[in-house]
Amino acid sequence: MSVTVLDPQTALIVIDLQKGIMAYPTVHPIEDVLAKSVQLSGEFRARNLPVVLVNVAGMAPGRNEQPPRTATFPPDWADLAPELGAGTGDHLVTKHTWGAFSKTGLADYLAQQGVTQVVICGVATSIGVESTARQAHELGLNVTLAVDAMTDMNKDAHVNSVTRIFPRLGETGTVADIIACFDRESVGK
Repeated sequence: MSVTVLDPQTALIVIDLQKGIMAYPTVHPIEDVLAKSVQLSGEFRARNLPVVLVNVAGMAPGRNEQPPRTATFPPDWADLAPELGAGTGDHLVTKHTWGAFSKTGLADYLAQQGVTQVVICGVATSIGVESTARQAHELGLNVTLAVDAMTDMNKDAHVNSVTRIFPRLGETGTVADIIACFDRESVGK
């Protein structure tokens, strides 16, 4: 399925395109994901629609089966990619969990902006992107996922999210599909 429509008040949420995360080996070239995300943010800004730039600066305190991380991150690890051109009109969110809504005030911000739909892109498909999409869906927002503006560190996890999970949470499409919706409808401005 492809993107069918964008609500008049749709926000873009860009997940974890930051120095530390972008240094990890990914399934798709991170430069391409970044370029597509920059293209989307430009389209949203041109239409005076909200752009939410999310970074991660820690992790939830709960136990899991993964080895504990003992290394400290460099001071610039959470810095957003400069290519995103974070502007004064953008909403910045720093999270400490996988999803961008937990304990960040993002839901309140989007409600104040009258947002009824979100377009999500970024890294990692099966972690930050999927968790944020699940949370947005649970909040009753329409969800669109820009599948060519995201990647993962694990190919199977990426494919599982895109083919099995995302169609249950919303609509999927390419950046070109999303921009075509802008061109067909009066969204923003």
